[in-house]
Amino acid sequence: MGDKKALHQEFGTEHEPSPSPDKDDQMPVTAESILALFDTLGLRTTRPRQLIAERLATLASIKADFTVDDLWHELRDIDPKLGRATVYRAVEVLMSQGLFHCLLGADGRHRYRLCGGSHHHHVTCTQCQRVVEVSVCLPPELFATIAITTDFALEGHSLELFGRCADCRKVNDNPSSKLA
Repeated sequence: MGDKKALHQEFGTEHEPSPSPDKDDQMPVTAESILALFDTLGLRTTRPRQLIAERLATLASIKADFTVDDLWHELRDIDPKLGRATVYRAVEVLMSQGLFHCLLGADGRHRYRLCGGSHHHHVTCTQCQRVVEVSVCLPPELFATIAITTDFALEGHSLELFGRCADCRKVNDNPSSKLA
């Protein structure tokens, strides 16, 4: 196996966004900053939004991925009247503002995570769902070829990569374990 440190330097590192010194979105996410963002969008601070902001700030501080449904279930333990749509709308608003990225997990579920400000993609383990950020992208020439052959004016892209991480490969290297 190659030098792991060199690979991380070339392709990015797990849960560590690539440096982006001129981006302000690398500041820690707090409940107050989320509520301030809601406020700038004309959304008043309500008890449900405050609960959502507090939990999202906690998840961001530990760099934890989450599904909106899991978030809703957690918050319902605190406020049983909290509606699922309220949680979905709040997360969608924050995602549209670039605070969170939506990832399609290998299990088909959408997961959200706080990411760094620089352009990057994700590799997801199909077994343990671990996500690693990578700063590798397709070459611009490939995008140009796609634009020409499809007659599209490309405005962006999303690249999702899936595979088995080293830990899961170690556990499942035994061919008989794959049959069970």
